Amino acid sequence: MDLKKLVNKGVDSLSPYEPGKPIEDLERDLGIKNAIKLASNENPIGPSPKVLQSIDAILKETHRYPDGNATRLKDSIAKKFNTSPNQVTIGNGSNDIIEFIARIFLGPDDSAIYSEHAFAVYPLVVRAVGAKGIEVPAKDFSHDLEAMLNAIEENTKLIFIANPNNPTGSFVELDELIDFLEKVPEDIIILLDQAYYDYSSFETRDADFDILKKFPNLVMSRSFSKAYGLAGFRVGYSVSSEGMANYLNRVRQPFNANSLALYAAEKALEDDEYMIQCLQLNSDQKKVLYEGLNSQGYEYLPSRGNFISFDCKKDSSEAYNKLLNEGVIVRSLGVYKMPNFLRVSIGLPEENLLFLEKLKLT
Repeated sequence: MDLKKLVNKGVDSLSPYEPGKPIEDLERDLGIKNAIKLASNENPIGPSPKVLQSIDAILKETHRYPDGNATRLKDSIAKKFNTSPNQVTIGNGSNDIIEFIARIFLGPDDSAIYSEHAFAVYPLVVRAVGAKGIEVPAKDFSHDLEAMLNAIEENTKLIFIANPNNPTGSFVELDELIDFLEKVPEDIIILLDQAYYDYSSFETRDADFDILKKFPNLVMSRSFSKAYGLAGFRVGYSVSSEGMANYLNRVRQPFNANSLALYAAEKALEDDEYMIQCLQLNSDQKKVLYEGLNSQGYEYLPSRGNFISFDCKKDSSEAYNKLLNEGVIVRSLGVYKMPNFLRVSIGLPEENLLFLEKLKLT
């Protein structure tokens, strides 16, 4: 059987997404102990104690299917962010939302727009459904919104905006973003990917869900994987118009978020004090990394997220591998057309100091 003749042409052209290297793989492969991972933009101090202290309450019910409608979590999100539960869609990570959007609005005769150096999943999902991807060159490693507007074609149905953007950390200021949204035709859907919203909104003014009242063609997605420290649970969500959410829920797989994830996310939303501690740690340690990179002569991209991308001035694979051999896992950015760059997640103080110490050896 020749599978190449049978598979969707869009899928045939894809390569699997490559996540950051797991700690256990590095320790096993190289015989290293006490490795640190600063590759996947995770919260280094983990989830709220309220999550950990209460998770046993749901374990005895794991023989039951989860709430397929995620009612309690939707209610919690709606209450916290002053929106309606009917506007909320729950995903298995916010990646799920990206998949939903592509499946609903794109087909072989359609096109979607995304920026150069934007999240690698955007072109993956576009091509997987057979649609045309239009990659717009970045401007100073950020979204060139004017160029994205100019790139709209007759068959364009979807635009992806990541704000803050991964992996560059760039940020579109709110006034500029609203100006862009006002110029996009109302029959084109915009996915505003706010996976790092908690970090950006801690430092500056960012878009809240109230702008949905003005832009019914907008979908805003967020994640519990980053600042909330629940990457292992895989839970995210979107807020949109009720009509949009209705379509999103039509393609959502039954029970796409498990019981533990739903419960953990609900509890995480309750602990504002812990969240502030996490965000303050990130802000403080980001300055430490800025200063350390500066002192070693590395140029970096200012970031509104919990990571920093920096320029090795040559192919970064040598530095990446040397850091691996020193027990430090960072992210190579070749897949993002940034072959000279590495991305380091902001970790605990001792992890950041160890990274800077080992970076001197590369």
